[in-house]
Amino acid sequence: MTSDALIDIAVGCLTGAAVGDALGGATEGWSPQQIRERWGGWVEGIVPPYYEDWRTARPIAPYHKGDGHVTDDTLMTHLVVDVYEQAGAHLTAYDVAERLVPLMIGRKVWIPELEAEALPLQRVFLAEKFMALRLHWGHADPREAGVGNAVNCGAAMYIAPVGIVNAADPDAAYAEAIDVAGAHQASYGREAAGVMAACVAAAAAPGATVDDVLTAAVRLAKDGTKAGIEAVLETAASIGHWTEAVESGKLRAAVAPYDTVGDDYRNQGLGARRPSRVHTIEELPVALAFLAIAGGDWRDAVIGGVNYGRDSDSIASMAGAIAGALGGRAAVPDDLVTTVAAASRVDIVGPGERLAAVTARVRAADAARRAAVDDAFGGLA
Repeated sequence: MTSDALIDIAVGCLTGAAVGDALGGATEGWSPQQIRERWGGWVEGIVPPYYEDWRTARPIAPYHKGDGHVTDDTLMTHLVVDVYEQAGAHLTAYDVAERLVPLMIGRKVWIPELEAEALPLQRVFLAEKFMALRLHWGHADPREAGVGNAVNCGAAMYIAPVGIVNAADPDAAYAEAIDVAGAHQASYGREAAGVMAACVAAAAAPGATVDDVLTAAVRLAKDGTKAGIEAVLETAASIGHWTEAVESGKLRAAVAPYDTVGDDYRNQGLGARRPSRVHTIEELPVALAFLAIAGGDWRDAVIGGVNYGRDSDSIASMAGAIAGALGGRAAVPDDLVTTVAAASRVDIVGPGERLAAVTARVRAADAARRAAVDDAFGGLA
C-alpha cells in the first residue's frame, strides 16, 4: 500500500512543478524590465499573455502562454508518469524509445497552449522532437540517441518523477536519470537531468532541508554544471530576497560565464547549445539559487524564477518541483492548484498520486531484489 507520506511528497512535487510552469509560461523569454513594464510590476500570480494577439504575435506564436496554462514541461512530466505506470519498474533509455516516444507521436492530449487536442509531438520544442527523429525514424541506440541534439534543459524539465521513484536516494536518482536522459540529451543537458533528479530525491527524504538538496547537487554534479551551481549559490548566499536577485542581475551575472545562450536570449550565437565540459544549462543553477534565497519556500522560489525571465517556465517548474517535494502538497497554494488545473483542463494532482503508487511497487521490488543479492553475497563473504 502507498503511504500517505509518499503521496504527499509526490503530489507536492508534481503540483509544485506544474503551477510553477504555468506561472512562468507568461514571462518566458522576456527580461525582468520587460516583465515589469508589461504587467505593471512583478508577476506574483496568474497573468494574461505578454501579447494580447498571441495567436499571431511573434516570437512565440501560436502558443497561448499565460492565463494559467501549463506548457510542454508539464505535458512531458506527465508522460513520464505514464511510462512508469507502463513499465512498473525503474526506467532506462530503452523506455524512452519503446514507451515515451510512442506516447508523444501516437496519443492525443489536451494542450492548453494550443487550445486543442493534439499529439504532444506537435507542441514540444525542436530538441524534444529530436527524440522522435532519432528513436522512431532513425532507430538510433537509445543509450546514445541524444548525441547530436541541441544541448538544452529539455530532459531536466521533465525528470522530476525519477527523483520521486528514487526518493531519499539521490545517487540512485542521478544514475537512473543519466541513463534515461541519454536517449534525449548529451553533455551538460544530460548532466543537468541527473542532478535535477537527485535534488528531488534529496528533497523527498523525511525531514530534508534545502541545505540537504544543495549539498546533494554540488556533490553529484560534474564539470561545468558543478561550477555553475557553485557560482550561483555563492552569489545567492549574499542575497536576502528574490526581488534583489532579479533587480540586481547578480544571479544572471554569476551563471553567465557558464551559459552558452548569451545575454540576448532571443538572438543566440553560433556557440549556443553546443556540447561542452565547461558549461551548464542556465535553468537548474538559477532554480537552485532561488531555492537557497527562499530557504526552500515554494512561493518565493517560484516567483523569483517567474520574474527572472528568460526560460522562466522551466526555472520556476524546477524550483517548484524541488520545493514541493520538500514541503509536500501543503507547500503549493490550493487556489493556484485549482485554478491552473481548471485553466489548463489538465489534472495536475492525479499524476502525483499515480506516481506514488508506482513508486511503492518499484521500491518494494527493489527491497526484495536487494535482500536476495545480499543473501547470495553472504555466501561469498
